[in-house]
Amino acid sequence: MIYLEKGRKPDYKAIPIDPGVYLFRAENNGLLYIGKAKCLKKRVSSYFTNKNHFPRIAAMVGQIRQIEWFVVDNEVEALLLESNLVKKLQPKYNIDLKDSKAFAYIKLSGEEFPRILTTRKVLQDGKYFGPYVDGAARNELMNLCVQLFKVRTCAVMPKRACLNYHIGICTAPCINNVTKEQYGLQVKGAEGFLKGERKGLVERLEKEMKGASAELNFEKALEKRMQIEAILHIEERQKVELVKNYDQDVVALVPNGDTCLIEMFTISKGVILGRREFRFDYYDGVFAEFVSRFYSTHKVPSEIIMNAPLWSSGSEKSAILGYLIALKGSKVKITLPKKGDKLGLVALAEKNAYINIGENSVLWEIRNALNLPQLPRIIECFDISNLGYDYNVGAMVRFVDSKPDTKGYRKFRIKSVEGKNDDFASMAEIVSRRYWGLQQEHAEFPGLIIIDGGLGQLNAALSQLKRLGLKIPVIALAKQNEEIYIPGRSDPLKFDKNGRMMLFIRSVRDAVHRFALGYNRKRRQMRMRDEFSKGAGSASEKQL
Repeated sequence: MIYLEKGRKPDYKAIPIDPGVYLFRAENNGLLYIGKAKCLKKRVSSYFTNKNHFPRIAAMVGQIRQIEWFVVDNEVEALLLESNLVKKLQPKYNIDLKDSKAFAYIKLSGEEFPRILTTRKVLQDGKYFGPYVDGAARNELMNLCVQLFKVRTCAVMPKRACLNYHIGICTAPCINNVTKEQYGLQVKGAEGFLKGERKGLVERLEKEMKGASAELNFEKALEKRMQIEAILHIEERQKVELVKNYDQDVVALVPNGDTCLIEMFTISKGVILGRREFRFDYYDGVFAEFVSRFYSTHKVPSEIIMNAPLWSSGSEKSAILGYLIALKGSKVKITLPKKGDKLGLVALAEKNAYINIGENSVLWEIRNALNLPQLPRIIECFDISNLGYDYNVGAMVRFVDSKPDTKGYRKFRIKSVEGKNDDFASMAEIVSRRYWGLQQEHAEFPGLIIIDGGLGQLNAALSQLKRLGLKIPVIALAKQNEEIYIPGRSDPLKFDKNGRMMLFIRSVRDAVHRFALGYNRKRRQMRMRDEFSKGAGSASEKQL
């Protein structure tokens, strides 16, 4: 969140480049406008750099005193969240979404022989899937579901078989052509398909597509390809709107040195309606104390989804749950998700928290992109610098919370590689020396190791970590194409070279390169000075 003085532009450095939703507020905290963006920084800054606004927008910009944002994972989630917030909060300058219809769902009805249909109302009379923003993709998915599982679509069961039966996309329960049990299996298959259990189906369709192509049946092959594309298009799951019949809170605690930030999402029947954040001194028990104090004055939801446990023992868990149940007067569930949509919500809350903390936001991107087990608060990067056989050195730089820790920088004079330039052996030596030393000191290991080089340097480092019995995430950054190599994979990962994550990783690599090169030059200067001193001494002796 940032604040503006009248007549001044905001400090754009604080605004993330992620997709998300932004909120403009006036001086009295009144809500002016809610919008979505593929890149929050670029979109928000455009309001203050563009001089050709329509009068209505120009008037709004003049009133902006506070900018707030939610970060999400993609534009679809941004659109959904924007719609939900606009309909709930009704800002002054939003006109397009206030009266818009809800997004559509695919529904399997609760009838004896369920039918499949699309609807914009969520009731308690069947199973709902979605919501879906892209209407064409939604219809393609439903049609595909009908073709594959032959579920009926008729609003009222007819007395005789309809056209769908005759063209082979319905088993006609209306004329008792299928038993209730058999039809139930069809519906169960459709339900699993709509839930996202589609890997086996895609593989089957790909096989059918290749078979049709081999038989020169290109029309059928095209049909199968379009079906596969429809499935893959729908695959993008949307965490910001999940059909539920109860309220939830998502609460994530993120430590930041001696302080911590607690991010909270309020979810009403599956729709994110608001976000709050709280900052405290960090100590054992702060999470449990926050929960007990917050819900003593706020409504307790049916489920609290958290990123860390509140309790340190079974008795403490019982006490906290008993306290929340007493406040609510009914059952309360505390969930620490390990997979699925709820884990996605926790990750989204953590992501917003790290971005609000500021300096750790790029570390969050690295953790997600590289699938690291934890946030890499400490990063160490290694490089070899050699100019001729006599000047072979190594260096390591250390970054803590995305900032250089120059006291932690280390220089290495290569000892085991003589008479040749062997970057792989040199890299193995300095990695081994560094982490053998940390083992002896019982010091803290990094959350990520970056090797300047390609697969050869990466494997050299890995061999030494394995020898030492260490499991530290390690990657290599190849200079030529700025690509990342990871263990167990021969082809590199490619990311946006100008994205925040790659710019940061390259800055770490550049720092170690400069440090290694500086040490190499110093070694050469010292040797030249020694040789000059010896030469001068010999000349003096000859004069005598």
